[in-house]
Amino acid sequence: MTGDVDDLDSQMSVPVSDVETADQLESDEIKDRQFVVALARGLEVLRAFTPKDNILGNQDIAAITHLPKPTVSRLTHTLTRLGYLTYSERLGKYQLGTAVLSLGYAALANIGVRQIARPFMQELADYANASVSLGSRDRLNMVYVEHCRSDATVTLRLDLGSRIPVETTAMGRALLAALPASERQYLMDHAAKHDPKNWPRIKSGIEQAVEDYRKHGFVISAGEWQSDVHAVGVPLVPPDGSPILALNCGGPAFLFDRKRLTEDLGPRLVNLVRNVEAALMRR
Repeated sequence: MTGDVDDLDSQMSVPVSDVETADQLESDEIKDRQFVVALARGLEVLRAFTPKDNILGNQDIAAITHLPKPTVSRLTHTLTRLGYLTYSERLGKYQLGTAVLSLGYAALANIGVRQIARPFMQELADYANASVSLGSRDRLNMVYVEHCRSDATVTLRLDLGSRIPVETTAMGRALLAALPASERQYLMDHAAKHDPKNWPRIKSGIEQAVEDYRKHGFVISAGEWQSDVHAVGVPLVPPDGSPILALNCGGPAFLFDRKRLTEDLGPRLVNLVRNVEAALMRR
């Protein structure tokens, strides 16, 4: 996604979802002499690749990142030489290389909570015939870092690395609800810029989630991300002070009505998180 969100990351440990423009990166350099614009631009090139847009040409990347095409050409050449991109002569386009994969696996290995949470997640997924996922926030998105599903034929077809929005999903709203009010408002201000037309409705949903979390320990998104998806979410606050994570449990709306989420799966997901937090405390 692209947009006009500016230097959120330089002010907080809360990355934003929209790619910064070249002008904004130059502005960051002026404000912060330690900020390396060339490195930031190279990373934004890598971020342009997604599961959906996994093969891109220089022109595609320039459109996504708002960087000049000559700059993109130099960056893709360098990243290819380093193994972070591979080039298809036939297509005249790039895709992510194995060097990126090695970084991703190293990052996942450092999220130790995944190994602890997985058995609890699989148990709930099997019980509910649902998908249960653990996510970490990346700008205005949640990224799945662990995912379990049942053997049911009808489940959400998402997997590790899947990205979903913070502001409309159960997982994202659970994380927002657990943040300090100032950080939550800061993210909400940037989310409002991202979708001003729908923001009043989205804001109301987030405020309801905060209230639901205060009362019940979980939040619900019923058709607010996708009309046919219902889910419940609970934040996970690691005892070592590392960033807040969140879990969700849900699936097709016709199988997961609000009553089931509220009376059954919500409390079970809260209990799952408490078990994981207790196990983390014993480490």
